Amino acid sequence: MYIVEDEPLARDELRFLLNKYDFVEVVGESENAQDALKEITELQPNLIFLDIELTDGNSLSLAKELQTALSAHAAIVFATAYDEYALTAFDLNAADYILKPIAESRLDKTLEKVRAMHGRRKEKESQMTRKESSPKVVIPVEERIILLEPERILYVESNGGKCIIVTSEQRFEVKDSLVNMEKKLSDLNFIRVHRSFIVNTHHICEIHPWFNATYNLVMKDNSRVPVSRSFVRDLKQLFEF
Repeated sequence: MYIVEDEPLARDELRFLLNKYDFVEVVGESENAQDALKEITELQPNLIFLDIELTDGNSLSLAKELQTALSAHAAIVFATAYDEYALTAFDLNAADYILKPIAESRLDKTLEKVRAMHGRRKEKESQMTRKESSPKVVIPVEERIILLEPERILYVESNGGKCIIVTSEQRFEVKDSLVNMEKKLSDLNFIRVHRSFIVNTHHICEIHPWFNATYNLVMKDNSRVPVSRSFVRDLKQLFEF
């Protein structure tokens, strides 16, 4: 979860309320849209609380930019003292719109609503079956289009604005963002473990603890992929350790 709020006291109060929930982890916060866009794109939180009026502009434009920068699983909640933006906020597919000062009982309802949304999305994804007519991942490489079986992919790494798709035999460099690759692979046993890495869970052999509560994954080809603190919880929930 990420907080965007330009008033320090309001930011502290919201963080204090959110920290009461054992299923909530605040991974970052910012007081302006520019820093928020950069950090949210890197951290990929599944929930963002946005204040409407920020020191460097209106967060509605930030929400529009986040629609392309975030994964399909992320939700945005506007927490603001202004009610005139509600319709515009919901036009941007906001999960909820809370007026400040935020009551704890109102926050309860918002978080339950977001959790229910995530639950329905996961249930829908689990019921989806892969279409037999298109079981491969389309990868444009130079002047060719490669159709790659997703089970061959060990991991995908973001590097210099490009993605490197690694298999046990080859490496493919494509002009695509890691966010887009994550969307393509989201239903195919892949998980985000770092701002720069997506891994195929079927190719993880070992999980090694590392410094500062992070981990390293040992893949089937003996390569190592880092797990950042922001994604450790997802990994632990997946493998139940």
